[in-house]
Amino acid sequence: MSIYDMSVKTIDGESVSLSKYKNRVMLIVNVASKCGFTSQYEGLQHLHAKYNQKGLSVLGFPSNQFLEQEPGTEKEIKSFCTLTYGVEFDMFSKVDVNGDDEIPLYKYLKKQKSGFLGLGTIKWNFTKFLVDRQGNVVKRYAPSTKPREIEKDIQKLL
Repeated sequence: MSIYDMSVKTIDGESVSLSKYKNRVMLIVNVASKCGFTSQYEGLQHLHAKYNQKGLSVLGFPSNQFLEQEPGTEKEIKSFCTLTYGVEFDMFSKVDVNGDDEIPLYKYLKKQKSGFLGLGTIKWNFTKFLVDRQGNVVKRYAPSTKPREIEKDIQKLL
């Protein structure tokens, strides 16, 4: 199974196939509105604005699994992201990234690039996965890694 065989639900409730992102570099991030790392939305939006036309797609997946730091509805999340950070990159419905209800995308991402000490879990909000134009997960970044620190890796794949 390839990443392009999966479908996800947009923040507006529409199902979309990840094949939409074929031949694009993807930066996939589990996000939250009430987290110490929430200001990373600004950096993610900067990467989107700078590199979207060159082939980068930033994909934000809200998750409430870490100290309930994403308690809002999709409508509230979308409003917060747009009004506070001017987010224009693709946002998706709230998901589980660990556990029995985790979405297949995150099972796939974690299988391709396990975390610290080889553990197959997401430890916190703003864990980032970089996927090349062929759909290969090439790197995983810790929540503390700022988007600007990923820019050189993105440039290499574009």
